[in-house]
Amino acid sequence: SILSFAQRWRDIRVGFERPFWVANISELFERLSYYAAFASLARYLHEVLKFPTEQAGTLTGFFGGLVWFLPVFGGTLADRMGFRRALSLAYLILSCAYFLLGSLGAPWLAPVRDSVPLVVLVAFVLALPALGVALVKPSVVGTTARASKENVRSIGYSIYYTLVNVGGAAGPYVASYVHQRMRVENVFRVAALSVFLMFFGVLLFFREPRRTEEVETTSLSQAARNFWTVITNPRFMLFLLIFTGYWIVYWQEFITLPLYVHDYINPRTDTELLLVTGPLVVIALTLAINILTQKIPAFSAIIIGTLMIALAWIILIFRPTVTGVILTLIAVALGEIIQSPRYYEYISRLAPSGQQGTYMGFAFLPLGIGSFIGGKFGGFLIHYFGEVKHQPAMMWWVITGVGVLTAILLWIYDKFVLPQPAGDPKHAAAG
Repeated sequence: SILSFAQRWRDIRVGFERPFWVANISELFERLSYYAAFASLARYLHEVLKFPTEQAGTLTGFFGGLVWFLPVFGGTLADRMGFRRALSLAYLILSCAYFLLGSLGAPWLAPVRDSVPLVVLVAFVLALPALGVALVKPSVVGTTARASKENVRSIGYSIYYTLVNVGGAAGPYVASYVHQRMRVENVFRVAALSVFLMFFGVLLFFREPRRTEEVETTSLSQAARNFWTVITNPRFMLFLLIFTGYWIVYWQEFITLPLYVHDYINPRTDTELLLVTGPLVVIALTLAINILTQKIPAFSAIIIGTLMIALAWIILIFRPTVTGVILTLIAVALGEIIQSPRYYEYISRLAPSGQQGTYMGFAFLPLGIGSFIGGKFGGFLIHYFGEVKHQPAMMWWVITGVGVLTAILLWIYDKFVLPQPAGDPKHAAAG
């Protein structure tokens, strides 16, 4: 009704402190940079730096993997350093990293290129953005937890997630715009500029959020104990391990799909622009679907989303056209919307007081492992089915199989590994 909508709007207006908005807007620009770089990376490595498809896939997965793997440590560090220091340091590191990435072929780097193998140099430079993102992610998610009141926290994660996707849509769009008009290297320089601006934004506007009832993470040894608590929680770690399968499937959108479209559908396709599809769908529908699926338990939403993104690739098999690619990306995005905000909410409610950063850092672990494995796996599939077997579409059957298996394992986990009382956060619908 109108009344409850007005009440909800008032809750949103007063429910979030300033750090929430500063952190989340800076995250939008961080994602813009990251996805601009990610959208152009596989083809930049393959076409400009001349890596074969399999190696380009592995390196792209390595970039994605480290970026998500390091927040596990970044979360502990961010809890310790304070979110303001962690964020400003992160944006400084990122601006240098993206600038270097775009300069890999530049004359001034020639002495370095001549003295080390190219693959080593590229791997080193691809590792640098990870150090920055490792601090950004847990800081923003932790700020979202600390700077939003309990009654709007699940809306807070939806806002966070929507802004992430505004950045996710703007990134490939910016990459496409720059790549169509200039050399692809400039995509990485624009990415560097975007995060450099956020470095100043955080210094000027961000104040450290602190919950009164929040337990302070006092020392690095305490942080190390928190870290150990998570690692030695076998059920939580098993859940993260199974959930990795979701990301092996999801990341193919960035790792192998641009190469696949370029090599087997139409070489003139603007692959960066295609990658805007998913985030646009997410921006348009996240809040609506979040409200519609509120009554579904968080864990069931995670399983349904996983199954949807697995089956999405079948569209591409039967419609190997640019339209087919767009429909596939829409289907993947719908699965992602159902699953993702509920995943972060599920984990944020599992986190003991003062350990949000640590637990949320671990929430990103499956994204990292999924990208490492997905890069190597996807690179192998596109090489084997494309260049060896000349049946490129077969690779998507394998990808679908991995996704379906993941959904089945999650269901088994839910039914048999986690039989818990009804009051458990696992079964709480989003508030």
